[in-house]
Amino acid sequence: MLRHGDVEHALRSAHRVRAALEQPIEIHGISFQVDASMGVASSPHHAADAATLLQRADIAMYQAKDRRTPIEVYDAGRDRHDRDRLALAGQIRSAIAADELIVRYQPKLDLETGRITSAEALVRWQHPVYGLLAPDVFLPLAEQTNMMGPLTEAVVDQALADCREWHDAGLEIEVAVNLSTANLIDRALPSGVAERLTAQGLAPSRLRFEVTENQVLADPERAIAVLDELRELGVGLSVDDFGTGQASLAYLTRLPIDELKIDQVFVRDVAHNETNAAIVRSTCDLARSLGLEVVGEGVEGADSLARLRDLGCTRAQGFHIGAPAPARALTPMLAARTLTAGVAR
Repeated sequence: MLRHGDVEHALRSAHRVRAALEQPIEIHGISFQVDASMGVASSPHHAADAATLLQRADIAMYQAKDRRTPIEVYDAGRDRHDRDRLALAGQIRSAIAADELIVRYQPKLDLETGRITSAEALVRWQHPVYGLLAPDVFLPLAEQTNMMGPLTEAVVDQALADCREWHDAGLEIEVAVNLSTANLIDRALPSGVAERLTAQGLAPSRLRFEVTENQVLADPERAIAVLDELRELGVGLSVDDFGTGQASLAYLTRLPIDELKIDQVFVRDVAHNETNAAIVRSTCDLARSLGLEVVGEGVEGADSLARLRDLGCTRAQGFHIGAPAPARALTPMLAARTLTAGVAR
C-alpha cells in the first residue's frame, strides 16, 4: 500500500518486495522458498484516507489469491463482492467460537448388506445475518486466512461427539470428515486426532478422513507422512472424487488408503451411459486388485444404485440413499440401517 504516487509506482514497489521474498532461505542446511499474494492500492486513485486504502489493498490481495496471480491492483468493479467476502473471512474465527458452524451427515450404504455403515460430516455456517451458508462460500476463505486448522478441529469435535451419542445408542456408525490441503501438511494433526478420540472414548476405526488426489499432490511428501501417521493410529482413509484429479497410479499405491470414492460425474448417469459404466467398472477392478473398498458418489436413482452394484461397487452415497441431515434426524435411519427404510428423495 502506498499513500503517495501512482499505480505504476506502487506496482514497481510490489515487484521489488516480491523479488526479495522469492530469494531462497536456508535453515539448518535446507533451502526454503517463500511465496506471497500481494494487493496494491494507491492514493489518491483508490482512496483518500489510510484506513480505506489499507482495506482496498487487502481486497486486492484476496483477488490475487482467487486468481492465483502474484500481484493484483484494487478493482473497484469487484469491490462490493470482495468487501463482503473479506468481512466473512474476518468472522470465521468468531463463528467457530460461537458454535455457528453446524454439521450435516450424509449416509453411506453398504451394497452387499443393505446397511448404513458410515455418515459423512458436511459443514455449514449458520450465519446470524446471511442465514445458512454452503461450504463453497466460506471454506475457500478459511483456506486463505489460515483458519482451516481450527475449522477442521471444530468439525471433528462435533462429528466425534455425535458418533459417541450413536455409539451409546447401540449404533456402531463410522463418521467421515473431509480434510483440506492445509490439514494434510499439518504434522500436529494425528496427535490432535488421537487426543480427541481418547476424550470421546471412541476407537480410531469410528473415524475416517477423506482427501482428494489434488490435495495430496500439493505437497506429496508431507501429505503422505501425515496420512501414514493417521493410518497407524487406526483411522480410515479415503480418496474422494477419484477420477477427476491428476494423481498417477504410482502415487495412489503410496497412499495408505482403504477406500476410493468415484466422483459423481461418472456415477450420475451410470445406468444409461456405457462410457461412465466402463469407467466405474475399471475403477472397481483396480480397487479390488489393491484391496480397497469403492464408493459410488452422487447416486440419485434406484437404477444407478442397481447398476453400481452390478459393476462391482461395494458402497454408495447420494440423495437417493439419504440427503445431508442433522444427527438427530439421521438417527432413525441409522437405527433401521436398511436401504428400504432409508431411501429418501
